[in-house]
Amino acid sequence: MLTSTRNPLVKQLRSLGESAKDRKEQGLFLVEGTHALTEAIATAYPISIVCCTEKWIETNPDLYDQIEAATDAIERLEIVAEEVLQAIATTKNPDGVIAAAVMPSREIANIRSLGLALETIQDPGNIGAIIRSAVAVGVDGVLVSSDSVDLTNPKIVRATTGQWFRCNMQTSVDMVSDIRKLQAQGVKAIATVASAKITYWDYDFTQPTLILLGNEGNGLSEELIELADESISIPQSHLVESLNVSICAALLLYEAKRQRSRNL
Repeated sequence: MLTSTRNPLVKQLRSLGESAKDRKEQGLFLVEGTHALTEAIATAYPISIVCCTEKWIETNPDLYDQIEAATDAIERLEIVAEEVLQAIATTKNPDGVIAAAVMPSREIANIRSLGLALETIQDPGNIGAIIRSAVAVGVDGVLVSSDSVDLTNPKIVRATTGQWFRCNMQTSVDMVSDIRKLQAQGVKAIATVASAKITYWDYDFTQPTLILLGNEGNGLSEELIELADESISIPQSHLVESLNVSICAALLLYEAKRQRSRNL
């Protein structure tokens, strides 16, 4: 059992929770908690390191057996003391297990029917909630601009409640170029703009669609608004300045799902 909080492994894993630069250099990111790890294993996502406590093993014997059976793929499996796990965790009360997963590839998200493009989103909780809605609706993929919060931020992974591993995501270093490529393939780019005359109820979501959503405070950039094939709005009371971006995403995605369900 690993009992020292000064062990090099503790420092290595803790750095993954603190720094996007370290995650990139190591090619790993943190997966904290039983639920997230269960989803990672269920989707056969590559896991490099697993640290767990004896108490966790007692309460999760089946999952531990799955991890032991995958030791050919998992490079390191460590039983650790409670204080060691606490030293690694980014949360105050870790539930007994933390893993390090392999950084996702940067392949282009294959969006043919329905997708999201997120520009300069800064709140990891918002991106996590959007990913959950995207998986629930069944989008093809999500593009996230490189100036948004890092997709492997531990707060994002936690906020998705494990759905991170079921979402086809890509960090876009050139959002304009990626959107144009999708438009060339027949996908309509739709900007969400408060002043747009067409509401999301009136837009035809049965056609291939990429929904563009912008920064929490400033919305979409003028560049993306001009690039879009059409702009739509979400009706709201004049007493409310704006809606949370994750709420906007959920409304638009479920309207798309509603429209498409009528054509089944």
